[in-house]
Amino acid sequence: MPIRPVKELVHEAKQEIKSLSVEEARAAQEAGTALLVDIRDIRELQREGRVPGAFHAPRGMLEFWVDPASPYHKEALATDKTLVLFCASAWRSALSAKALQDMGAENIAEMEGGFKAWRASGAAVDMAE
Repeated sequence: MPIRPVKELVHEAKQEIKSLSVEEARAAQEAGTALLVDIRDIRELQREGRVPGAFHAPRGMLEFWVDPASPYHKEALATDKTLVLFCASAWRSALSAKALQDMGAENIAEMEGGFKAWRASGAAVDMAE
């Protein structure tokens, strides 16, 4: 059986999830209605910087950290705020948002264009130490 291209999976996921522009994500964060969740690898954060106020949840742990029944559950992700996921360019975040929706999570979105779009917009970036 041939492997389905990841680009196809991302496209399908994006049809089923909510996407916010960088401006919409920033406004929701500033209004206190969204928690930005950075799912990039820690090395990406160290190399490229962080979105101020974003919660880091590595892609490999995201579902475990969101699940209240998991021994790895993180209370910060148990919120009424919209979880706005982002990665470098919105491929991993699209798949992750779809996975969380499939788990039954509500108030999930992804940030269009990811961290690259955030940086390109001129929004603040904190460099890791």
